Amino acid sequence: MKMVLKFVFLLFFVPVIIYAGQWHAGGDVGYRNGLSFKGQAIISNLSKEIPFKIRLAAVHSSVDPGNALDARHIFINNNSNGTPEKEGVVWDIRFDFLYPVSWFSLKNAYFFAGPRYSWFTGRFDFVGGNEDFEIYSDAWGLGAGLETHYAISNKMDLVLTAGLDFYHTDHMHGHDTTYYSDGETINGREDYSYEDADDAVNQPKFVPNISIGINYLIN
Repeated sequence: MKMVLKFVFLLFFVPVIIYAGQWHAGGDVGYRNGLSFKGQAIISNLSKEIPFKIRLAAVHSSVDPGNALDARHIFINNNSNGTPEKEGVVWDIRFDFLYPVSWFSLKNAYFFAGPRYSWFTGRFDFVGGNEDFEIYSDAWGLGAGLETHYAISNKMDLVLTAGLDFYHTDHMHGHDTTYYSDGETINGREDYSYEDADDAVNQPKFVPNISIGINYLIN
């Protein structure tokens, strides 16, 4: 029965979503713990009874992955030779509801909120020290904020956004070591814990969301 209901939903509801409303495509550049770029699709005017817009977006952020030497001690070994180089990347997918508001005397403003899912990768390379490793984590999150739209033309808006995302991660993995937030450890180094790993590595937790971008009306 559940499979039948899912099929009915896909067969009837999804085409309505695709063809009933107005579609916007856009993107932005901003700061989300580092330089970030977002691509998005927004649908609005689904019906008179639905006052909000729906957004699906993907974001790429370049971030500081954390303390290289601490990460090496916690995930690899206690050696300290070599010159550390590091880079961090976060990908996330986000789904938002945008509701029109008139706060702070702003015109054409929207409060948005919704779930997120992120993938973090931090790479640490000790040049001359024969250690090059990556640390991974992924997490569900929630985010909210406020954005304002300023018309540039009949079909294009300038968008300013400010918000905050929160992510909760339950494990971090690097090399052959995994630390879990519930205290479980696989191939842990010495007496290090998840809290130590979390302090050393800048995986997403509280992430500010400040950006400028454009939306373009497709239909």
